[in-house]
Amino acid sequence: MEKRILGRGGLEVSALGLGCMGLSHGYGPAADKDAGIALIRAAVEQGVTFFDTAQIYGEANEAMVGEALEPFRDQVVIATKFGFEPGQSFGEQKLSSRPETIRQVTEGSLKRLRVEAIDLYYQHRVDPEVPIEDVAGTVRDLIAEGKVKHFGLSEAGVETIRRANAVQPVTALQSEYSLWWREPEQAVIPTLEELGIGFVPFSPLGKGFLTGSIAADATFGKDDFRSIVPRFGGEALSANQALVAVLKELATQRGATPAQIALAWLLAQKPWIAPIPGTTKLHRLSENLAAADLELSAADLAAIEAAVSRVTVQGDRYPAHLQARVGR
Repeated sequence: MEKRILGRGGLEVSALGLGCMGLSHGYGPAADKDAGIALIRAAVEQGVTFFDTAQIYGEANEAMVGEALEPFRDQVVIATKFGFEPGQSFGEQKLSSRPETIRQVTEGSLKRLRVEAIDLYYQHRVDPEVPIEDVAGTVRDLIAEGKVKHFGLSEAGVETIRRANAVQPVTALQSEYSLWWREPEQAVIPTLEELGIGFVPFSPLGKGFLTGSIAADATFGKDDFRSIVPRFGGEALSANQALVAVLKELATQRGATPAQIALAWLLAQKPWIAPIPGTTKLHRLSENLAAADLELSAADLAAIEAAVSRVTVQGDRYPAHLQARVGR
């Protein structure tokens, strides 16, 4: 698979990575551990070198990633995240980026991932109680100590990105970006380009919506994050099918799937963008990764832009209490 460079520090990753959150939670029951390990290793076999997890996804998630990738340690880049109090469940999510907390959770992540150094270490969400300079300085010290290689931010605003980068160069920003969430184009992407920071879009398939596999009348269980996301509720979910219809038409024209069009579109935006679609299914993994070989022409991209511009996405991307934590 094509490789891409994130940041001025030269971190090389596969053009498409694998987001591992869904293997443990967020989208229904957790995957069987052995099945999760098999899927991660199948991704390696198909050229993926970039894997994403986080402290708040649960100890089992980091441990699964660590066990799966241990035989390939010198071939892969493992990203994880800090920023929450240790020992919480995913639903609690109490922010904490105090230097002592960062150090505490780092030791746990190193152990679970079975690594001596974390390749890319993101602050998961900006903590308004801790100056970003203190956060960046702590990660700078961890880099000096050999426990971390690269510093990243997730869902941070432009001012925070600039302030952090002034203390410790930021290798990558991870934030939501897709054909149904394009807000980063306004200020974030120009800032990243100016500063030489890579971009790692999560939910590049709109939490599964852009695959075309979610019906207009779909419902989600209480263990599925989408059950509280306004875009996936009632009238909004039905109205948003218009975007899927556009993708399906474009996919038919190119002999591809809607998911592949959505991922190829992201890859075509900038050469320093590396999306991390997630899945629990081997056939979806192969489908997603095939998007790296789908080259969209200027005419294709113009057609996508024209078609998508006629669709107005309905509903917020987060409930209010989670939306308050992004873009700070």
